[in-house]
Amino acid sequence: MTRATMILGRIAAGLLALSGMPAAATQISAPAACAALAHEAIPDGRILSSEAVAAGTFKAAPSPIAPDLGERIATMPAFCRVRAEAIPTPDSRIGVEIWLPLQNWNGRLLGTGNGGGAGRIAYEMGMVEGLKRGFAVANTDMGTAPDINAIIGHPERWIDFGHRATHEMTRIAKMTVRTFYKVTAFRSYFEGCSTGGQQALSAAQRYPNDYDGILAGDPGNNRTHVASYFLWNYAALNASPLAKLSVGQWSTVAQAVLANCVGKDGGAPGDRFLTDPRLCRFDPASLPLCKAGTTTDGCVTTAQLATLRRLYAGPVNPRTAERIYAGLTPGSEDQPLGPLLQGDPAIWPDQQFYPFRWSLGANFSAEKFDFDHDLDRVDAQLAGTLNANAADLSDFAARGGKLLLYTGLADPAVPFAEIVQHYDRVVASAGGPDTAAAFARLFLVPGMGHCIGGPGVTDIGQPFASDVPPAAVNDALMLLVAWTESGTAPDMVVARKPADDSNPAQERPICAYPALPEYRGGDATKRANFSCTAHARGTDQPPAPRYLN
Repeated sequence: MTRATMILGRIAAGLLALSGMPAAATQISAPAACAALAHEAIPDGRILSSEAVAAGTFKAAPSPIAPDLGERIATMPAFCRVRAEAIPTPDSRIGVEIWLPLQNWNGRLLGTGNGGGAGRIAYEMGMVEGLKRGFAVANTDMGTAPDINAIIGHPERWIDFGHRATHEMTRIAKMTVRTFYKVTAFRSYFEGCSTGGQQALSAAQRYPNDYDGILAGDPGNNRTHVASYFLWNYAALNASPLAKLSVGQWSTVAQAVLANCVGKDGGAPGDRFLTDPRLCRFDPASLPLCKAGTTTDGCVTTAQLATLRRLYAGPVNPRTAERIYAGLTPGSEDQPLGPLLQGDPAIWPDQQFYPFRWSLGANFSAEKFDFDHDLDRVDAQLAGTLNANAADLSDFAARGGKLLLYTGLADPAVPFAEIVQHYDRVVASAGGPDTAAAFARLFLVPGMGHCIGGPGVTDIGQPFASDVPPAAVNDALMLLVAWTESGTAPDMVVARKPADDSNPAQERPICAYPALPEYRGGDATKRANFSCTAHARGTDQPPAPRYLN
């Protein structure tokens, strides 16, 4: 028996041991009790409605990011749907939705995160699968409905988006669970990715008593500087009509990166993704240069070469040369939410430049933005509200809280280097790797784009990646539960990739940092042919301290 098999066996056994919830937690609650919730009073808020929803009957508007949402909700069990509004300040209007299983509640609450600028309840980001796992689940629109760009001049609503809405959701959800089931939730968990990852880290840092376990994916926690990265890339891609690359050219760049680096970082020879992008030293100058006056998909122009260099370098202060944020990760060039979208003037500015509009006004100009003085103004007004960069998690750890972080190594929206550097700061604050690993662990997912998908083996049961995984070892959330409740700390999650017309189903271990899965020979679709092997800690140059505020 291998060490990995022994670890997975202990995790499975620990999860089985967790099935003994208090008797009150598993009793069936009648639909009449659900209807009565509509009349409950809550401080600084109100219940808008409550209704019992029969199994398989819930309907939701199509999701812009989860085209299979309709199929997933069709198999949901019966639940009590509660809609509420939190009003912590006169200017706040925070939408909250809570789903309470009518049968087989597992005794736990699961708060779930949102994405982008929020503004709606995100059913696809953990609510559906959380309900299927037996959790009472909650989500919030973060107080930005109907449009995040509409709250210019509303600083209380900026605070709601930054952190308060998630705390208010949690407060109301815990009250509602207690009223409905006549018992307090046995444990409370949170999961989210992207903006949801920011919510997750904000909860651990600002409200350490809200959750017992937190699952944070690809967190956009350094929010004002994530926005700076987006603006930097947008400016580079629109510097001139000749600066932008075509779809075919981005494919050429991505293929050149793989040709230069695959098989040199521990991955399998046939991988179409990088296992450790830190080992990839790709020079854009190695790309074929187009002849003067011509442009084809198989080459780049001198203007496009300058664009690539600027994207890979990342944003810097033009006066001091201080690094503001990481650059584009090699191996992420052709992924969704990558440079093709980040340079699109019809989409990207409206979706991602809201911090600049809040601080600088509705007429903010991306073309005239000064990454020195203008960014200082934005940070002075918003960094303390939006950013979740605190490395000291001692209050969360002291009460037994557990934090499980994961990030995609082919994520073009939140470069993984930022998450590694944040975790390393948590480690330093805790006093070293062993102390930190007792309450916080990071998992790097090779070949995963932003939160989901990508060319790698990337399904770990994260929000909107799949339906409920077939086994606990494939399920990052339930591994977090086992760690929190039985002390079984995860050293790996077994990721899955379903079969398609061209490839068989695959499994691969996703390892606790600083380890990564290294190929040992044999069938690369089998997890047994990979081992978790320690790689170097850290990444290239981190941001300057002033940009970690």
